[in-house]
Amino acid sequence: MTDRAVLGVAAELQQGHADPSRQTSEQVARAQRVDPVEGLSNAEAQTRLASAGFNELEAEPSLPAWRRFLAQFQNTLVILLLVATAISVGLWLYERDSALPYEGLAILSIVLINAVLGYVQEARAEQAVAALKAMSAASARVLRSGEPRSVPAREVVPGDVLLLEEGDTIPADARLTQAIALRTLEASLTGESLPADKDTLPVGGAAALGDRHNMVFSGTAVSGGRGRALVTATGMGTEIGRIAGLLGRTVSEQTPLQRELDRTGRLLGVVVLMIAVVMIVTIVLVDGVRDVAGFVDVLILGVALAVAAVPEGLPAITSTVLALGTKRMAKRRAIVRRLPAVETLGSATVIASDKTGTLTRNEMTVRVAVTASGVTNFSGSGYGPEGELSSTGGPLGRGLQREEVERLLAGADLANNAAVLEQDGHWSVQGDPTEAALIVAAHKAGVSSERLDARFARVGEVPFSSERKLMSTVHTDVKQPGQLTLFSKGAPDVLLERCTAELFGTEIRPLSDERRTAIHAANEELAAQALRTLGVAARRLPEDALQGEANQGMERELVFLGLVGMIDPPRTEAKDAVVQARMAGIRPIMITGDHPRTAAAIATELGLVEHGARAMTGAELTHLSDAELEQVVQEISVYARVDPEHKLQIVQALQRTGAVVAMTGDGVNDAPALRAADIGVAMGITGTDVSKEAADMVLADDNFATIVAAVEEGRGIFDNIQKFLRYLLSSNIGEVMTMFFGVVFASLLGLVGEPGEVVLPLLATQILWINLATDGAPALALGLDLADPDVMTRPPRPKAQGVVTPQMWRGIIFVGVVVAAGTLGVLDAALPGGLIAGTGELTYARTMAFTTLMFFQLFNVFNARSDTRSAFHGLFRNRWLWGAVALSLGLHALVLNVLPLQEAFGTVSLGLTDWLVCAAVASSVLWLRELTKLVRRSWTRRAGA
Repeated sequence: MTDRAVLGVAAELQQGHADPSRQTSEQVARAQRVDPVEGLSNAEAQTRLASAGFNELEAEPSLPAWRRFLAQFQNTLVILLLVATAISVGLWLYERDSALPYEGLAILSIVLINAVLGYVQEARAEQAVAALKAMSAASARVLRSGEPRSVPAREVVPGDVLLLEEGDTIPADARLTQAIALRTLEASLTGESLPADKDTLPVGGAAALGDRHNMVFSGTAVSGGRGRALVTATGMGTEIGRIAGLLGRTVSEQTPLQRELDRTGRLLGVVVLMIAVVMIVTIVLVDGVRDVAGFVDVLILGVALAVAAVPEGLPAITSTVLALGTKRMAKRRAIVRRLPAVETLGSATVIASDKTGTLTRNEMTVRVAVTASGVTNFSGSGYGPEGELSSTGGPLGRGLQREEVERLLAGADLANNAAVLEQDGHWSVQGDPTEAALIVAAHKAGVSSERLDARFARVGEVPFSSERKLMSTVHTDVKQPGQLTLFSKGAPDVLLERCTAELFGTEIRPLSDERRTAIHAANEELAAQALRTLGVAARRLPEDALQGEANQGMERELVFLGLVGMIDPPRTEAKDAVVQARMAGIRPIMITGDHPRTAAAIATELGLVEHGARAMTGAELTHLSDAELEQVVQEISVYARVDPEHKLQIVQALQRTGAVVAMTGDGVNDAPALRAADIGVAMGITGTDVSKEAADMVLADDNFATIVAAVEEGRGIFDNIQKFLRYLLSSNIGEVMTMFFGVVFASLLGLVGEPGEVVLPLLATQILWINLATDGAPALALGLDLADPDVMTRPPRPKAQGVVTPQMWRGIIFVGVVVAAGTLGVLDAALPGGLIAGTGELTYARTMAFTTLMFFQLFNVFNARSDTRSAFHGLFRNRWLWGAVALSLGLHALVLNVLPLQEAFGTVSLGLTDWLVCAAVASSVLWLRELTKLVRRSWTRRAGA
């Protein structure tokens, strides 16, 4: 066979010509060219392996460390700083006017610090596809030439016949040819909390993954029974492989903060360029600069303007504040994997949550039992045996109804193959969760599994099958020697057909037509409440009835014991969390692979939707256009029976409507949507490795309420980012205006030098020192401010609204004008000539202006805590801020009084009077800003009235 022919056969086998779930097993076997009794020969398996490839997922090539590090420099602000560094170092190489290029080294240091912070936080490479590979089975049992054989899972090929037993991990997608009481756990793929019953019958039409009852899927597990299946897809052709492909094609969007910082950086770049060009052209034309020295001076001015305009510490301070925020969030059980996610969660407008294990406990719980004497309710949830029984009149006491419930649950406990175990206060399950729920309910009713097992020894079993929808066990009875007892449980309608009597108290009565009708009605009512129902029955058998194995013929003339209704219950704290989310202006929605009726019932109980609201299914979503889907996602809050593509489409449609989406999930099926969402939130306990690696944040306690706590923390962090942006930008605007107007009005200020010489009001190193040393600590302290009390009563920030709002810009420019006017006024007063006659030399005047500008920044830091609230509100609440102010003053004193620093920064020592003058002038920014805030608050109150 030629290579091209081999590849053609491989593609044909891998893809098939039709959906195998809609074909008979014989049709699938013919399409796969295999005898299901014999399986493939070893030679044929090797041929198919060569053509189809190994049964493994393709991992995305990981970025090398050096590229991940360089990615930290792909930020407009950082690029501006690198350009300023290059110019500064180039001028230093030309002039050699100092021992080292201080400006360039200082800027480069802060850029490197920021890059290292970002790299360390994001050093964990994306491993979502690698985690998917880890889920694959290590080995598989297949038929080869009619003989069972264990082969490495990666060598399974299309056409192999899988032999499936309880506990097996399924290595590939396959069409069942035999299913004996077969059940699989598919929650990680479909979101369905219950084990899926499997059979071999063809599916009638197009069906969601959870409804393909004749298929088994790679990465899922067999929870009970046994079977055989023909492999129809391996590797990237499987459902998990398809998700891996979606994951690889899903691009992580920039967060609002990243977009805003980039936008601000570009804006600053344009402003710096315009100011520099205008200044340089003006100086060259007006002052007639013609020689090299003059051009060098003009370039130095350009560097000084760049240094003044660009907040060098902004990237590093942003990263540091976000990192500190992640520590606080970790204490609240929310582990952040990517720094910008901290801010994004605070601006979320939608939380799209999975149901199973996120809004619910992922622990089946019996809620109600129906017997001949009435309805019994069970309190408590999960696998812990704590809970009470109650009836209409209150707690369920001794009497006929109690007797019926105990016998019902005793039968359910005995017709059972699960076990509930306790270790260190934590309850876990071995076996089917549905059966475990029955054992827990029996414990709540005081029915002890140990005592039952001591009295009733199992001697036979008729296993469950999806065709019969029943299982039965046969027991000897210590108290009734010479007799056997059979206990059956299963689908109520099927079980009732085999019943001829009913238990009433301790008495057995014939099952009348009226009672059958009443039991069917009760079953329908429980189903309408989204409860999964099971019927339980029993009968006595003669001792000789068990000749050989138990058989289906014993399941007749049964005594009906009653119904039980169970559900995977909502988390007790989830309902309060939903209320808090709504108060914060966040819309919670549910996206699940579970049954629509179950999803709607849980959503109603949690308060996600009003009573009677329906769940939209994945099949319905498939037929919608993009425009129709965008309309639907704004109206529908519950989605059920969805596939991974549907989750991804819902998230993307929400984003197109302007929503900031936080997507929660724990399964493999959630991973693409987690990656695409503005912030993906994975469950830490029940979550798969795939979901954790695809997410931005992991909840250590799987608690929906923790998401709301994380939102609160995220909003507080965002407020703090606004505070230090307000501070840094207003400070830098003041510096730019000081440099700009200082050069433009140099002659008026007495700032003159030799003919053709450009004299700057401040040196570039002085501006840089203020930006890095003096501004840095207060800005960082603003990032540690406590959250405002009303943070969770405000609506989310509109997506179109920038981090720096128009109101903020007005305050920033006002502060800049005040800072520039005050600084240049002090400079003028210290120089001979100018508007205010002084007697000092240029170095002294620059030191006075330098110190005044520093004080302006320190007074301004208290203004920056709010655009509307007084700076004196909660003045001493942030001790870090006062410590930062003291540190900045100390550092500035060193620059003015230590000789090597004086030489490096062009300063001289100042007297006490000089310090007081600088502080007094600089305090004007505090009082003037307080006045504007007072006016604004008064105007707002009048407008509100």
